[in-house]
Amino acid sequence: MSDSVVSLIARKKIVNDPDFVLSQIKDGDVVAISGFNEITSPDYLIERLYRLYLKTGHPRNLFIISDTFPGTPGRGLDSIAQMMYKRGDRDFIRGMLVAFYGWSETLQKMIKEEWFEAYAWSIGILAYWFREVGSGRPGVLTRVGLNTTADPRYDGTALNETAKERRTVKVQLLNIDGKEYLLYTAPKPKFALIRGSTADEIGNLSLEDEVAYGTVLNIAQATKAMPEKGTVIAQVLRVARFGTINPKSVVVPGPLVDYVVVAPREYHRQSHSFDYDPIVAGRVIPPADVMTAQMESGLDERKVVARRVALELARLVEKYGRPVVVNLGVGIPAMVGEVAMEEDIQDLVVLTVESGTWGGRPLYGPDFGVSIGAFAVLSVPDQFTMYEGGVIDAASLGFMQIDKYGNVNSFFTESKIPGPGGFPAIASGAPDIYYAGLFTAGRGTKYEVADGKLRIISDGNIVKFVNKVDKVGCSSKVMIENRKNVLYITERAVFRLTPEGLELIEVAPGVDLEKDVLAKMEFKPIMKREPELMDPRIFMPKKMGMKEELVKAIRV
Repeated sequence: MSDSVVSLIARKKIVNDPDFVLSQIKDGDVVAISGFNEITSPDYLIERLYRLYLKTGHPRNLFIISDTFPGTPGRGLDSIAQMMYKRGDRDFIRGMLVAFYGWSETLQKMIKEEWFEAYAWSIGILAYWFREVGSGRPGVLTRVGLNTTADPRYDGTALNETAKERRTVKVQLLNIDGKEYLLYTAPKPKFALIRGSTADEIGNLSLEDEVAYGTVLNIAQATKAMPEKGTVIAQVLRVARFGTINPKSVVVPGPLVDYVVVAPREYHRQSHSFDYDPIVAGRVIPPADVMTAQMESGLDERKVVARRVALELARLVEKYGRPVVVNLGVGIPAMVGEVAMEEDIQDLVVLTVESGTWGGRPLYGPDFGVSIGAFAVLSVPDQFTMYEGGVIDAASLGFMQIDKYGNVNSFFTESKIPGPGGFPAIASGAPDIYYAGLFTAGRGTKYEVADGKLRIISDGNIVKFVNKVDKVGCSSKVMIENRKNVLYITERAVFRLTPEGLELIEVAPGVDLEKDVLAKMEFKPIMKREPELMDPRIFMPKKMGMKEELVKAIRV
């Protein structure tokens, strides 16, 4: 490509004034925004879009779709939601489809107060959807979500009454060769706001400073697909000369990008807690002492749960005689990574996270999606192929409620609507599932973990083991039909899924079965025999010695 042509393209694509390109978005348009929390979230474009609306009154009534959620508390879409709520501004957004609202308490309030129509799909379904729309297909055909709140016989992924009335986003039940499937459809995006690290003069995007690839390419593809080719706007940190980016490093080819906007550094963080760290970007694989730095060394009830999950993963290593590949969900499950590092079994229990990372130590909280020392990173659609297809060996996922049948509610209560995240697709595919969480919830909970025992000093006032969950995020019927091995692991008790319902199989040493377990449930679990005691090593401050046991189990 000649220098004159490159210069001509650059003058059109590389823009200094974001308002010039963002003003092309019209009232009522569908806008796709990349972002797995702060990972690949174009915070600068998001804020400038809202500032443009405040200044001109346009664009308004936007429908926003994201592969996960573009932002974290106080950043990205949450920052805009806070401004909207404070102003009482109901005109900027008419609808939203994302996978996870959990980092925005404000958006959750707005959903409950019917500010706009709100929907939530699994991360995997959304990532696939962008790829399918980019391929010219109508949506995602899958069995994920059957007999759950995603099923059109229930809520069809609608989170409020406004969504149930308008049904801009649809889920249809289909029968193919005697089997039920769900078809997920949504309006095709007309504009896309995506993010890369570097753009060259013709718009080729590389993501070398980012934590992961996310769904950036697929969002661009969906926007550019027929029947109406849309506009892709990319936020980057820098512009490079054409030809200086290695072709294999280009994630989004330049012809798919219409405009490039260079963002101030403060609007382009790698993750919630990281501005830039070469380790987080995967440019440097750190030594073990760096990977374990800042790990929580104390032993509390949350780590007790993570340790009990780790023991199950170790049993899988022993069963198969090889390393196992595992997914860790947000919350307590993500802490299993710290246990694996502490026990030095991370090479035998390979940890993956929905953002696309393999190996290393997954972080949690708003930094979920980052893995310190990951050895591989896939795009989100490719990662979810591993999950939904059951390529992985097991998954540990969080929960908000569990009922007597073993149904799991992972994303909806009267006070919170975090959304499903990656939960439905992972639970659908993983052959072994270990749901992990605290037995009760609420303020004032206090535990003491010492001398191989658990003592409950004061308990939470919110019962999580209920007769019927508020919303079904994962169906026990489907899990049983698919012959999954399912455990529900808490700090004081462990249950197993059976065709008859939930069976209590273990209790923690030091716990009173009647007072601390049965009295804090809305139903009586199946007890075929006296529950065993959980492994006392879980409740001791020293290491559990898992590596020595597992090395012997590996068959050469």
